[in-house]
Amino acid sequence: MKTVVEESGVGELAINGGQPVRSDFLPLTRPWIGEEEKQEVLDTLNGVWLSRGPKVSRFEDEFKKYTGANHAIALSSCTAALHVAVVAANIKEGDEVITTPITFPATTNAILYERAVPVLVDVDRRTLNIDPSLIEKSITSRTKAIIPVHMAGQPCDMTEIMDIARRRNLIVIEDAAHAIGASYGNKRVGSLADAGCFSFYASKNLVTGDGGMLTVHDDKFAEFSRVIGLHGMSTNAWKRYSKEGTPNWELVYPGFKYNMTDIQASLGIHQLQKIETITSLREKWSQLYDELLADIPELTLPYRAHGRRHACHLYVITLHIERLRVSRDRFLALLKAENIGCGIHFVSVHMQPYYANRFGYKRDDYPNAEWLSDRILSLPLYPQMTKDDVHDVVKAVRKVVAQTRK
Repeated sequence: MKTVVEESGVGELAINGGQPVRSDFLPLTRPWIGEEEKQEVLDTLNGVWLSRGPKVSRFEDEFKKYTGANHAIALSSCTAALHVAVVAANIKEGDEVITTPITFPATTNAILYERAVPVLVDVDRRTLNIDPSLIEKSITSRTKAIIPVHMAGQPCDMTEIMDIARRRNLIVIEDAAHAIGASYGNKRVGSLADAGCFSFYASKNLVTGDGGMLTVHDDKFAEFSRVIGLHGMSTNAWKRYSKEGTPNWELVYPGFKYNMTDIQASLGIHQLQKIETITSLREKWSQLYDELLADIPELTLPYRAHGRRHACHLYVITLHIERLRVSRDRFLALLKAENIGCGIHFVSVHMQPYYANRFGYKRDDYPNAEWLSDRILSLPLYPQMTKDDVHDVVKAVRKVVAQTRK
């Protein structure tokens, strides 16, 4: 029989420690959809508008009030929101945009869509966020914007970032894909910079199946963003088939088909109404993890900066692989053999083949991002979890650590 540290199939791993901790598989995440959302979707399906319509407008209005932004534009994804923001910020071919390597590639991809250049700045190992102390030395005459990512729901050091941006006349676009429900001081994420981009993908804290939102302060930036996000058609073109609308419209820009649908907004309206409950439950389970995992020296638990509310989108632990006889990927496989879902958020952009090949990145170019890429692991976290679920995860983590520690 193979030992626990030998490379074998996941199906064989549970044999080494007896029966798995759980008999059923506990997923990494699960959307929380209630009867209110279902009834709203049915109401939409029984109505006139299925695509961009009045429920999208309602969702936008309520989201704007929630975040404190002046405008909210509902779109098909956070990637769409990032792309629209880049275009509206007048970022062109050859311009540079500073961002973080620890993010989903959509952040950097949106920059490439306009043939601009993503400039990566290393992260703080504690927060997983861009390190503001390293930003200024990466600014050149071609730098147009900064896109900080509120990784896992932890707000970035926005005071420092905004100070740099204002001194250097740069646009700041928050990538808040993970951060609905988070706040920085007394302001909500999405209202801290020139623009904010949110994700409502099926795994996020607020779910519309897929979808996103762009929040904006400046009126002209918002107006142009609305045009860009719906083919480049003149504002309110979606009303052309309504009683109060006109069939005439003008194409004013070669835009994109990025609009949200009323079906998606039907979910979003009610998800937003319970986002505080969702966030509080995520905080509850995160705090229980903190208490139950605190005495394991092979782990570093998530850091939460003072004066900020973490959205608790992900519970990311950092493995001290120097104290273990297995890699992070092997540790993850062993947890899955215990029927515990887990994930990796994320392997650094500079270590992804496309970016490494195109820009000539090497592993040690961003040492903190590289270090984290080999060690971070996300544990299950979602509102419907129970205390027993959390205890099962902790039991599995302790079991795998005990089997693999040096």
